[in-house]
Amino acid sequence: MPNSITTRRHLLGAAIVTAATQRLTAQNAPPAVSPTPTPRDWTNQHPIQYPDPDIIALDPRFRRYIIGNTAIKRLHIGTSWAEGPAWNGVGRFLVWSDIPANVQMRWIEDDARVTVFRNPAGFSNGNTFDYEGRQLSCEHGGRRVVRYEHNGAVTVIADKFEGKRLNSPNDIVVHPDGSIWFTDPPYGINGNYEGYQAPKEVKEAVYRVDGKTGQLTKLTDEVSGPNGICFSPDYTKMYIADTGAQGRDTKVWDINGATVRNGKRFIQLDVPGTGAPAAADGLRCDLDGNLWMGARPGVQIIAPNAERIGMIRLPENCANVCFGGPRRNRLFMTASQSLYAVHVNTAGAHVA
Repeated sequence: MPNSITTRRHLLGAAIVTAATQRLTAQNAPPAVSPTPTPRDWTNQHPIQYPDPDIIALDPRFRRYIIGNTAIKRLHIGTSWAEGPAWNGVGRFLVWSDIPANVQMRWIEDDARVTVFRNPAGFSNGNTFDYEGRQLSCEHGGRRVVRYEHNGAVTVIADKFEGKRLNSPNDIVVHPDGSIWFTDPPYGINGNYEGYQAPKEVKEAVYRVDGKTGQLTKLTDEVSGPNGICFSPDYTKMYIADTGAQGRDTKVWDINGATVRNGKRFIQLDVPGTGAPAAADGLRCDLDGNLWMGARPGVQIIAPNAERIGMIRLPENCANVCFGGPRRNRLFMTASQSLYAVHVNTAGAHVA
C-alpha cells in the first residue's frame, strides 16, 4: 500500500507540474493572428480608434515602422483590377492601372481628386517613372514597354526579343545607370479580359534594356511566372515575385553589372494565422531593405533576412504597392476595386 500511495502522489505531482507548464506556455505564447480585417466604414466618415488594428506587428522589429496615430484610408473605389501604382514627385500624383478597363487613373494629392489619366492605355499593368520624370508603362495590349516623353510622344522601349513578340510585360523598375528592367509573363495574353488572347512566342523571362544603347538582354528565365520586380536599396539584389504554377514564391538574384547570378528562393509566403498558400504579386523595398509585398490578406512585410515581420490587413486582394508623398513615407496599395494608403515610419528606397 505505501508504494501505491507514493505512486499516486508522484502522478498527481507530475500532473500539477504539467498543467502549470501548459498555463505558463499559453501565457507566453504570441496571440493568435487573424487574417480577417477589422470591420470599419471605408467611406472614411466614421473614424476608427488608434492605433489602426489592421497594421500588425508579427515581430518586434516591425513596431518601429508603425505610426500610432494614422489610419489606412480608401482613396478610391470603382476599378475592376487595380495594378501598377507609381508616384510622380513633380506632379505630386499617383498613377495606377485599371487593366480590364484599359485606362490609367490618377490620384492628385493637393485635393484628393481622382481622374482618368490615360484612355486607352494599352491595357497597361506596371508603371514607374525614370530619373528624368518620364513615365514608363508595361502594356498587355501592345505586348510592349513604352515611355511617355515630355512632349507627349510615345517611345517603344521593347516589344520583341530575338525577332519574336514579348508576352505581356508586367512590372518595371529603373536602375541608376539608366537601364530599364521588366518582367514578361503571359497573363495579358491568356484571355481577352486584360489584353488580347494570343499564343506565346517566347518563354517567360526577366529582361534588361540598356539605357545608352537600347539593347534588350534576357536576365533570367528561371521563373514560371515572373510578376513583381524590385531592387534592394543598394541595387545589389533583384527580387522577383514568381506567381507561376511551378513557383509561387519570391526569388532573389545577385546583380553583377548588367547581369544577375546566384538565383534562389527568398521566401514562400502563406496567409498569417492560417497557413493557407499565398504569393506576392507586386513588391517594393524601403530604406532598410524590408520588402513590402502585395499578398493576402493585404500587404506582408518581409525583413532582408527573409523573415516576416508585419502585415497590413485589407478587405480586398492587394496586387501591388509603392511609396509616395513628398517624403515618400506613404504606402499606396492597389487592391482589386480600390486604392488604399497609409503613412508608415519609413520611406521608399527608389525613385518611383
